[in-house]
Amino acid sequence: MSELTTLVDRLANASAVRDKVSIRRAYEPTALGTIVPGVRLGDDCAALPDGDRGYLLFAAEGMLPSFVDSDPWFAGYSAVMVNLSDVAAMGGRPLAIVDVVWTPDYENAAALWDGMCAASSSYGVPIVGGHTTLTRSEQPMHLAAAVIGRASSLLSSFDAEAGHDLLMAIDLRGSFRQGKPFWNASTARGVRELRRGLELLADLAEAGHCRAAKDISNGGIPGTLVMLLECSGVGATVDIDSIPSPPGVDLFEWMLTFPSYGFLLSVARGQRRDVEERFRAHGIECKKIGEIEAEQRLQLAHGAERVTLWRSPESMERQLSQ
Repeated sequence: MSELTTLVDRLANASAVRDKVSIRRAYEPTALGTIVPGVRLGDDCAALPDGDRGYLLFAAEGMLPSFVDSDPWFAGYSAVMVNLSDVAAMGGRPLAIVDVVWTPDYENAAALWDGMCAASSSYGVPIVGGHTTLTRSEQPMHLAAAVIGRASSLLSSFDAEAGHDLLMAIDLRGSFRQGKPFWNASTARGVRELRRGLELLADLAEAGHCRAAKDISNGGIPGTLVMLLECSGVGATVDIDSIPSPPGVDLFEWMLTFPSYGFLLSVARGQRRDVEERFRAHGIECKKIGEIEAEQRLQLAHGAERVTLWRSPESMERQLSQ
């Protein structure tokens, strides 16, 4: 068995990747209630058409109870940060955050609120309210947050096209948080850098340099990319030797890492250089890691070798019928 085959097998069997592959069931129309006409399910935010003003963006995130318990300050910080990344991935600019907290008392929740306030201040997005529930003392804390934003031009999970270059933009100026698969390039970054980093995505959308993007989340590169490919009905081949990464980090570990700033973008080939330069001008690495293709599968490549990690159910059905 080749090293590439071993890597693909490990990634395909990683729980974080399997969870992302199966997540399509959560936004099948039969699983939900009334759907707003024109709102496509599967994007990082709901994009609500808002007349000639563009789109109103709405998203929410819940923090794992184990995360809230083990690192409450950073869980609060992350509840804001990941919501803002979702808005940026849609080409939007965030307007405000609300939070939802369950806690046995106010003292226990102090670190959560401190973390949320720190992120709100750093990114310049206000927390305008929410809901707090006092629970019985033996119950754990829970945390969720929601964000509203606005986009004049959308980046969408539905607009990747065969023939586009697949780019990865990531801030490598960070470190792993407490030994966990989270690359923290946020808490030590300056306020101006944090805000400008998110604005870059909106700038790209408004300039027409990119139409499809997704922020790299739990599930890392393969899990996030599968969701993008499913929504757009396309496939991709990723050259593992082209993936930007910090020195000395194991490739398998890195491909499953959840970065504080990381995006996958589908970019027309004529726009690639401009997109790369815009990110690099702000210290953010941006590099072509593969190509978007018509066949609905995800392949990893190393030299001339290609190994399939994922294939859509529709693609499998077509293959079986041939």
